[in-house]
Formats: sequence, C-alpha cells, structure tokens
Amino acid sequence: MTEATGPSFRVRFRRRREGRTNFAKRLALVKCGKTRMVVRRSNRGVVVQFVDFDPKGDKTLLTVTGTHLAKAYNWPSKRNVWTAYLAGLMAGKLARQKGVKEFVLDLGMYVPSKGSVLFAAQKGAADAGLGTLFSKEKVPEAKLSNPPDKYKGAFEDVKKRITAG
Repeated sequence: MTEATGPSFRVRFRRRREGRTNFAKRLALVKCGKTRMVVRRSNRGVVVQFVDFDPKGDKTLLTVTGTHLAKAYNWPSKRNVWTAYLAGLMAGKLARQKGVKEFVLDLGMYVPSKGSVLFAAQKGAADAGLGTLFSKEKVPEAKLSNPPDKYKGAFEDVKKRITAG
C-alpha cells in the first residue's frame, strides 16, 4: 500500500480565487516603492485613493469619490471621464498637501484601454502637480478638452475652484 505524500493540488490565495487580486502585478507595484494611486470604477461612481504599503496592511492616505465632488462642488455626475479627471485633480491636490511627490497608477484587475476613465483620473492627478509616467495616447484628451454642453460651464468652474482653493 502506498502512503500519502501530501495534497495533489495547492489551494491558491482566497483573493486570487475570487479574481480580485493579481499578486504578481501587486508585488511589482509594491517593489517600486512609490505611493500607489488606486482608481476603481463601479456602476455608480469613480473612486480615487492614494495608498502606501505597510507590511501589516496598506495605509490609505486619502479617498476622493464622485460623491465628494457632488457634495463639495455641486458636480452633477458621479461616473464619467470628466468626473474621474476632477476626482484625480482633487485627490492629487490633497496628496501634495500630505507630502506625496510622485505615484504609480494601480489599475487592479482592469485591462488598460485607451481613453478610459482610469487614465482620466491619472491625468487629473498629474495636472495637480504630482509626478508620474504615462502615455499621452492613453489619456482621453479629446473628451477632456470638449465636454458636452451640460457639463461645459460646470467643468471649468469646478476645475478652477479645485486648483485655486
């Protein structure tokens, strides 16, 4: 009779099994040593966070959502390219006040696509004065420079108010 030598398969980490974390990508982001700008989108909004690594658990420095923009600046939408840009701009300004000088974009499990909401948030943080590397062709410049009529006046007004105060 043969003896058991151990399990015939290895159970992966729970977050990997759930499809929530790519640990190889996460390790590469953590090893670079920079603060991560985590951008997540949902059906109801956009979330921009600045996160520092800590061996006991990541530390979230700040969070800005579309709801914050709606409350603070009476911004009409919670999930589109212009909201993501303004959320990135506001988060970048607050991060600079907390001492962050540069960041790396953390997309999580999202596949990077040209002109997406995720890159609009990165452009907003870069326009706030933070250093980052990104490809200009990925940023939705055409959309950001020409908002639709219902957002045009509000977009420029909120952008000025965020950068000024």
